[in-house]
Amino acid sequence: MINHRLFERYGIDTKKNLGLTTFCPRPYDTVLIDKTGSCYLCECTSWLPQSAGNLHIQSLESIVTSPMAQQLQGSIADGSYRYCNNKQCSYLLDTREETKTWKNVLPNQQIKNIRLAIDDSCNLSCPSCRTHQIFERDQVQLRKRYRLADQIIEYVRSQSHTINIHVGSDGDPFASLIYRYFVKGIKDLPNVRFTIQTNGLLIKKMYQRHQTLFEKLDTLNLSIDGATKTTYESLRRGGSYEKIIENLESAKALKQKYGFKFILHFVVQAENYREMPAIVELAEKYGADRVWLNRITNWNTFKDFESKNVANPTHPEHRLYLVIACQLKEKSKTYHPRFIEMPTLNI
Repeated sequence: MINHRLFERYGIDTKKNLGLTTFCPRPYDTVLIDKTGSCYLCECTSWLPQSAGNLHIQSLESIVTSPMAQQLQGSIADGSYRYCNNKQCSYLLDTREETKTWKNVLPNQQIKNIRLAIDDSCNLSCPSCRTHQIFERDQVQLRKRYRLADQIIEYVRSQSHTINIHVGSDGDPFASLIYRYFVKGIKDLPNVRFTIQTNGLLIKKMYQRHQTLFEKLDTLNLSIDGATKTTYESLRRGGSYEKIIENLESAKALKQKYGFKFILHFVVQAENYREMPAIVELAEKYGADRVWLNRITNWNTFKDFESKNVANPTHPEHRLYLVIACQLKEKSKTYHPRFIEMPTLNI
């Protein structure tokens, strides 16, 4: 049953009809699994917040073919996108024709991407994400998460087609005991590719332990919210600027060796928006294929979120932010297509 209160909480109008004639493949080929075992047919729970089922109760195969899954997919098939958050989804917000990869025919229902958000353990405590450092050590919780990991591994083992496993939507995959357990159990399956989301501080160290992971790596996403030492160490609380630069060097060398895609992510906020051009230069210097400039999201970690949300027109520094962002958008034309991505900045 659709939870309408949930959609109201995210400001999603479930009566809307976007009237689109192209079909987003994500509700057909992607499942995101959170730490409670809930499964979502999207890349982000705030973009499509209705769970299709729970892995503690059902098998993954039954969840992705369930009546709830079919109902959510139906909102794509009819073009209404009524369950989608068109105020946050970067695909719906991106109006550039050259970036659209959606098809004019409905995708086949085959899970090609599994996104894991089963542990929020991290070696950092970034203010935009959390108020304190989180590291799961409780044995009861570890056993529950290990069971989730085992079920996902068995599902992938039962499939013959290639599945891309996205590790690290919540915490850092190299810092988490649960993600390390998962990677160890699945990395040798022949039909697995990996996408990693990391703060980057443990890349060099983890390569020595998990070389197979990098050999099967499709995309390395590295989050870095500052281009200078002061800003970086303020917004990546617990991090070292010297250490992230050392690991950017390692990422560049590993990309050259294995040929994976390398993407930098930058959460734009009041403390760092002036460094947007500098982070693009940093991405270019260390061989990134793309840099995403993302509008800050309210995860209830700030007493006054709007003081950080410089993209809001009512923010006192919004005008200067807009000047810098527009200059960068114009400069982006000198780079290769899609090197700079900023659809959620609304410029």
